[in-house]
Amino acid sequence: MQKKNSMKINEKGQIWVQERKISPIWYSFLSMVFVVTISNYLVQFPINDWLTWGSFLYPVSFLVTELTNLFFGPKTARKVVYVGFFVGVLLSTYFATPNIALASGFAFLVSQLLDIFIFTRIRQSSWWYAPLVASTIASMIDASIYWSIAFWGEGVPLWTWAAGDTAVKLLLDIVLLAPFRMIITRQKLGYT
Repeated sequence: MQKKNSMKINEKGQIWVQERKISPIWYSFLSMVFVVTISNYLVQFPINDWLTWGSFLYPVSFLVTELTNLFFGPKTARKVVYVGFFVGVLLSTYFATPNIALASGFAFLVSQLLDIFIFTRIRQSSWWYAPLVASTIASMIDASIYWSIAFWGEGVPLWTWAAGDTAVKLLLDIVLLAPFRMIITRQKLGYT
């Protein structure tokens, strides 16, 4: 656990520092809420007819889920997903649109829970196999659900955005193996 210092002044006017411990799981909760909310905000800003800015941040949510699953187990990973879902939908309703918030929430919940299920079943394999397979399958499910709901009936290049988003997610699923490996190596989890 990481320690956080709290400064206080006692009755004699002396400053003293009290150490408090911050649970590492809070980093997972905060990261998930941040990624979901900011991704839903950024998806409103197209880069071109193939991509929006939201495509680049959202895949980090799978990294957060898989690291949480690895370090704290699937039960805690599901809690992080539920918090990310609830708070992310609420904040996204404010920062994005209700359609984006609902589509994102539904796609997020289904894909993240699927990611946890798959990762847990194959996590004993090589260090790269479980995160790559779980996030790749979950990314495709997420994109299918999200893009079929979020902008339906609006005059946007829906199908090309969906294709571009899926391609970016699949590419980032591979790229995010590097930080996954660095973190598990740093924690000395014994993967080969």
